[in-house]
Amino acid sequence: MTATTTTAPRTASAPTPDPSPASGPESNPPRTTDPSPSPIPTPAFEIELSAPVNLRDLGGIPIAGGLLREGLAIRTDDLAYVTHDVASALVAEGLTAIIDLRSPLEAAVTGRGPLGRFPVAYHHLPLLADVAEPLREDGPAPRRAPDLGHAAMGAMYVRMMENAAPQLVTALNVIACTPGATAFHCAAGRDRTGVLAAALLLTLGADEEHIVADYARTGANMGAIIRRTRPVLGAMWRALGFDPDAHDASALLEGSMEVSMRILLDTLRERHGDALAPLRRSGLSEDTIVRLRRRALQG
Repeated sequence: MTATTTTAPRTASAPTPDPSPASGPESNPPRTTDPSPSPIPTPAFEIELSAPVNLRDLGGIPIAGGLLREGLAIRTDDLAYVTHDVASALVAEGLTAIIDLRSPLEAAVTGRGPLGRFPVAYHHLPLLADVAEPLREDGPAPRRAPDLGHAAMGAMYVRMMENAAPQLVTALNVIACTPGATAFHCAAGRDRTGVLAAALLLTLGADEEHIVADYARTGANMGAIIRRTRPVLGAMWRALGFDPDAHDASALLEGSMEVSMRILLDTLRERHGDALAPLRRSGLSEDTIVRLRRRALQG
């Protein structure tokens, strides 16, 4: 595998989204804006390019009216440091847009990588302000290891669905309007990516059991995900004042992952009646839902 060295400026803004999305009869995706520069110094370290270990097309999942077709939505772990060969293959297979759900600091550290050299629209829609935000419910983040247990992660998913609803709605509009396939990713392709996948599948009329089952598929990949993401995420933790070696990642591998997604879906239903209510209040329109469902069943 090829290695490259990233030396980011002391206060780097995140990569600039591609201002010219691919054209087509259904193409008029919403514009996305650059996030504010990160106030945290971006670390310099070596990034080894590698293939994703948690990438899958959502095609084949039962939705309202049939099965979700392949080639609409791809969920994955970080695409910012894939190899050139992987980037080329994704584009050849129909990738036309990327939704990056990572924080501004994460995006600034890695840049867009090899995929930035291809004609693929880029939309940066952070669901968390930074990778330590789960620790910041009240005041500044304490310098402690995060709670990575499944119940704590489920509670974080609820906060993302409610607090980042505008970003999720924009992401759904991008998927609805972009010709070709849209890939969406965070770092591991589990948490932020799982929340957007759940929002998409809810919008398409998938039942909760199929949403939970898709989320749980990541469990088999967690060991490989930790190995792939640890160098980059370790640099993030250090930049934020945490010791990445001090916290135990075993909670990510223990127990049933289904718990986190069930907490999200159950809590949304209990609080709002309709799991999509936070998104509807943030602008998810019936037109977008109809367009998504039509595109999801085409072919």
